[in-house]
Amino acid sequence: MPGYAVIGGQWGDEGKGKIIDFLSQNAGIVARYSGGNNAGHTVINEFGEFKLHLVPAGICWPQTTCVVGNGVVIDIDVIKQELEELRTRGIDISKLQISDRAHIIMPYHIALDQFEERARKGRALGTTGRGVGPAYVDKAARIGIRVAELLNTKALSGQLENILDHKNALITKIYNEKPFSAKEMYEQCLSWAEWLKPFVHPVEQTARLALKNGENVLIEGAQGSLLDLDHGTYPFVTSSNPTVGGISTGLGIGPGSLKKIIGIYKAYTTRVGSGPMPSELDEATGALIRERAGEYGATTGRARRCGWFDAVAAHYSVEVNDFTGAILTRLDVLDGFPIVKVCVGYEINGTVTNQFPTNSTILSECKPIYEELPGWDQPTAGLTRWEDLPKLAKKYIEFLQEAMGCPIDLISTGPHRKETIVVRPIME
Repeated sequence: MPGYAVIGGQWGDEGKGKIIDFLSQNAGIVARYSGGNNAGHTVINEFGEFKLHLVPAGICWPQTTCVVGNGVVIDIDVIKQELEELRTRGIDISKLQISDRAHIIMPYHIALDQFEERARKGRALGTTGRGVGPAYVDKAARIGIRVAELLNTKALSGQLENILDHKNALITKIYNEKPFSAKEMYEQCLSWAEWLKPFVHPVEQTARLALKNGENVLIEGAQGSLLDLDHGTYPFVTSSNPTVGGISTGLGIGPGSLKKIIGIYKAYTTRVGSGPMPSELDEATGALIRERAGEYGATTGRARRCGWFDAVAAHYSVEVNDFTGAILTRLDVLDGFPIVKVCVGYEINGTVTNQFPTNSTILSECKPIYEELPGWDQPTAGLTRWEDLPKLAKKYIEFLQEAMGCPIDLISTGPHRKETIVVRPIME
């Protein structure tokens, strides 16, 4: 069963959009399984540049059916706007499928996300304020509204009234803000349901049937492994499971369907929002990487924190996901650095370790232990063959493979889909 998963190996923002777009040329299905519009994937191809937040990044290929799995939480206004922009730019959106089991981000989720983050003050988690966390809270509390409930408009009115009794009490009594009108929200839901109906399908069956028929199913991760709710740097994590386990729960296919599980890593490390990051660079080098790479969030525009490649964290995500291979992006950003560093261990209170502690308090006390490697003068930007890479760039890549314990199958040398070096083919 040819299922191929591409999962972020760091704190997200690894360039999954470009890679999914590149690999989708050989896929029949491209499926998203977790997260919401708190993730942004940038795609650049002959149609132009697209910033996608909910629509899978394989949408630009005419042969693909793109599916949004039950594990995704959906802001209807956001996906509607994305699809309209794609349509006006000549992209066929008719084959998009959205799971009837996916949960809806409601307006009160967005409001509560922002109210809660504001109330945390100096202890803010750095959420995007898009309502994703509160939507997952309601999912776990069994008071969420799924696509199926949204389409069942007769029962929806009473359901909304019961939910808003509770939500409005929080909003008015705890945060001293204005309540939501159940009547206005119901009318909004009716409009959403009418628009959404043509896209709703049992996507779990779509994915399983494609696998049964031998089609390539490309599974698109969102965020990164170190932001996983269970395996990431809690509490500075997302509200879902971007790691490999989230595929089964978020798409309805078993682990035996996966032929390859590929981790995607930048040639350095970035993180957006709060939380520990041992290899973070506070000096001019970090700012240079940020400006050279345009390290600003596709969703929020926030500046990303930059640091050297953290091989301790990378090896941890290899183990958590059982990666069969890896993809390295943004190699060209390091062109011209006289020295490049790789974090190969941590010092914690005088003790050296190569184990990644997911306890955020301990991780914040870790001091990076670096291995220095010589940089390369020749440019790597736009290269498409391994043979053309500078010798010292090859040595850097080989060092990363050894340090994180995973072979690198693909190297991205620029934002366009063609700016890619295939070391070993990922999809057959």
